[in-house]
Amino acid sequence: MEFTFKLNYQLSDADGNQDELVERLGGAGCDDALVGIGVPGRIALEFTREASSAFEALTSALTDVRQVIPSAKLIEAGPDLVGLTDIADAVGVTRQNMRKLAVNNFATFPVPVHAGSLSLWHLVDVLHWMRRKAAYNIAPGALEVAAAAKQINLAKGARQIEPATADLMQALFV
Repeated sequence: MEFTFKLNYQLSDADGNQDELVERLGGAGCDDALVGIGVPGRIALEFTREASSAFEALTSALTDVRQVIPSAKLIEAGPDLVGLTDIADAVGVTRQNMRKLAVNNFATFPVPVHAGSLSLWHLVDVLHWMRRKAAYNIAPGALEVAAAAKQINLAKGARQIEPATADLMQALFV
């Protein structure tokens, strides 16, 4: 099955010319990615990769990029953290419809990861909620990709947790 996802990276000064990186990525198996180099010091790759699972597709792409740009730091795998507009686009409804669903179903709609002038949700949580409502068209593989991206981002973030904080969280959330 084909899975579409994004990987965003922070580059180091040692990574050199971005145009050269694009060539090297293509030669190392990332020819299934559209590469964005519009922001200095960053590189964004949108993959459409064939694999037996979304997790396999993402991890193989992460491995391929790591071989070409070992000093690059993964910023985010996506789609994961999204706003209402992104969710609406993913399921083919308007942003206004999505907002109405969130407001009218506040008791059951997933809690945002970040609430403020721009609220963010894990896409997989909202897609699961919408699938339970059964009236929404969720593209094949979209739920699986969103779940894999969330797991990769959570694992990346978990590496930064200090042991004392991890122990406290374990005690509070068990």
